[in-house]
Amino acid sequence: MSVDILPNWENLVKKQLKTEDIYSILNKENLEGIVVKPFYSEVQKPLANLPKVEENTHLVARYHESLEEDVFAFILDHNVENLEQKTIFINNKDLAGHISPKEEDQYFSLIDVFDEKKGIIDDQLAKELLSKDFKRNICIDISLHQNAGAAIYQQLGIALAKTKELAEVYGSEILNKLIFRIAVGGNYFFEMAKLRAFKIVFNQLSKEYGLNEIPYIFAETSLRNKAVADSENNLIRSTLELASAMIAGADAVFSNNYLVNRSTDNSEEISFKQQIVLAYESIVNVFDDASNGSYYVEDITRQIAEKSWAFFIEMEEAGGYLGLLNQGIIQKKIHDHAVEEQKWVEEGKIKLIGVNLYPKLDVKRPTESLYSEKEIKAVRWAEMFE
Repeated sequence: MSVDILPNWENLVKKQLKTEDIYSILNKENLEGIVVKPFYSEVQKPLANLPKVEENTHLVARYHESLEEDVFAFILDHNVENLEQKTIFINNKDLAGHISPKEEDQYFSLIDVFDEKKGIIDDQLAKELLSKDFKRNICIDISLHQNAGAAIYQQLGIALAKTKELAEVYGSEILNKLIFRIAVGGNYFFEMAKLRAFKIVFNQLSKEYGLNEIPYIFAETSLRNKAVADSENNLIRSTLELASAMIAGADAVFSNNYLVNRSTDNSEEISFKQQIVLAYESIVNVFDDASNGSYYVEDITRQIAEKSWAFFIEMEEAGGYLGLLNQGIIQKKIHDHAVEEQKWVEEGKIKLIGVNLYPKLDVKRPTESLYSEKEIKAVRWAEMFE
């Protein structure tokens, strides 16, 4: 790259912005503590291609009999007879207990054995799931934490801490029996980097046990940035979230219904077809690591990985995830970040079209009424305006 590109770029921007002080305008804050530069000409240490478990990303729909012919991967909340040659994600622990997969079936558990409210691992449930002939037996669910307002590095650090606690109880062989349920938010490149960073830190943790594992990632659209009004905006948001998950190399993707607090057959069908358009027209579901080589994505991936690992170590040194959960420390850390994030929404630093911008609605509920220091619970940003 020519050495005079950077000065020429700076001069052009100075002229366009009519100021010499361009960096105070171009440098944008973020609550993650990630340094984002306005211009990248290199990356400190290029990353190797980050693989995924599945060759093609599973496009997952909530089960409906009308979709049986065309859909190959379903989330099941209830039993369905004679469902053959499909990939099934079980989302109900009672159902999981009764299912006995055949050899040709592909069954995955989306059931987390951590009881967040009691601060324990449900040992009986874990042993029951591990006895099943599933492709992946136990889910570590951090979608709750994203929807509750946890920072990206907190989400990934918690996923690692929960992994370590399971490995200590059930042995390191559990690592390749895990599936990680991760909610993908609207910060397009940051969320792309989040999934990529998780592959790095999970692999690093597996090496502590003498293994070389990569995580199975089930990515779903976030509820946090969705609003009751302007459902069409929700549809656009979730399409971008699905795209960032596919580009980052998720093994399965699922679109939550873009209608908040309600569902219709039509909205369920459209929610799934978002994935179809991306997969069959944009073809972003077949790559291991499509964003590899982007200086920007590479740089924020590295920073998120470092911050996530540091948060994981901090938790381990302070007593581990369950220990901190029972002390209320995890809840407080998530609460503090969520409240700060909500204030950014209220102030318009985080833009939500149709809520705090075009049009700008009035605040009806204060931030303090939405969150609790003692509980990890999902909160949508728009709730304060609705």
